[in-house]
Amino acid sequence: MIDLRFSEEELEARRDHVVQFVRETAEDAGTDRAVLGLSGGIDSTLTAYLAVEALGEENLHGLVMPGAVSREENMSDAEWVAQELEIPYDVFEINPIVDKLLDAYSEAEGDQLAVGNARARTRAVLNYLVANHEDALVLGTGNRSEALVGYFTKYGDGAVDCHPLGNLYKQQVRQLATHVGVPDELVEKPPTAGLWADQTDEEEMGIGYDSLDAILALHVDGPLSVTATAREVEEVTVEQVERVRQMYERSEHKRRVPPAPEPLE
Repeated sequence: MIDLRFSEEELEARRDHVVQFVRETAEDAGTDRAVLGLSGGIDSTLTAYLAVEALGEENLHGLVMPGAVSREENMSDAEWVAQELEIPYDVFEINPIVDKLLDAYSEAEGDQLAVGNARARTRAVLNYLVANHEDALVLGTGNRSEALVGYFTKYGDGAVDCHPLGNLYKQQVRQLATHVGVPDELVEKPPTAGLWADQTDEEEMGIGYDSLDAILALHVDGPLSVTATAREVEEVTVEQVERVRQMYERSEHKRRVPPAPEPLE
């Protein structure tokens, strides 16, 4: 498998870079506060650790937002992170809100994807409700791997003011998390978006993160062809490389500002 990990010197430079990015983004917005949804996963946990370095624990407000399908251990981990970092946090149950949405549009009941995305968008609304009230930024938790294949909900977890981890592949997120002191059990926990019961990221995407990272680095971000990438990466097939490329192309709309017609001359 392709090794995308940083050297120790590079790791510390990345840490400083992200911390400075958060600090400057807040300053540019005229605030010193931020709101962050905590899921108990590695991305939100690493973002929390670095945001505390940038802004101070008193200026980061964590939101734990369990839904009907949220795993109890994930929510416990999310609260543990808030308590460990000594940041203020609130717990908001999103299920009553999602139920109201389905009361209004019952035709969507049973549509796993539509309801899952509604959960993600409900969390985004709560993030901004709190952030607007506190004059704070909303920090995102997305990484480069998920952004490139569109593995996020448009106007859900993608609805944020900035993505501090947005230039890091998942393999690099894990490495940086270990470097800053995130506990191993959180670093190694199988990632899940928590949109429906027993969902995991890798099962839904149909590929492991290490393989995904390698394909993205060599074929999407890099110059290698589909077949050359499949030859270069162990245990990866041409079909998997093509599928990742299709995911990248089909999700382009998620990475762009909604289009408008060109102005008439």
